[in-house]
Amino acid sequence: MTDVWERCRFMHIISIKMLREFWETYSDSEQALKAWFHEVKSAGWENSAELKDKYGSASIINAERVVFNVCGNKYRLVVRINYKSKTVFIRFVGTHKQYDKIDAETQ
Repeated sequence: MTDVWERCRFMHIISIKMLREFWETYSDSEQALKAWFHEVKSAGWENSAELKDKYGSASIINAERVVFNVCGNKYRLVVRINYKSKTVFIRFVGTHKQYDKIDAETQ
């Protein structure tokens, strides 16, 4: 059984269902989103500076919100991160046109 402290070192992502539904429509995003999911799941970021070290092109919106570029910036992924609990909440995934219609700070 995994030690509780070991589990706390890694990010928990909620919810892959949103990613899966997106790549079922935009199949060219599937591999990039799966790679993002596995990389982030293995991360143990304490703050947004550590995240930026890995994802230099990510846009830090505020202390909790981050926008990732997917498929060479073809798609956008907005997440809310609770660094203390190591939880990443997927808030939006979409095309640039869809992204332009949302408020990334509140979506």
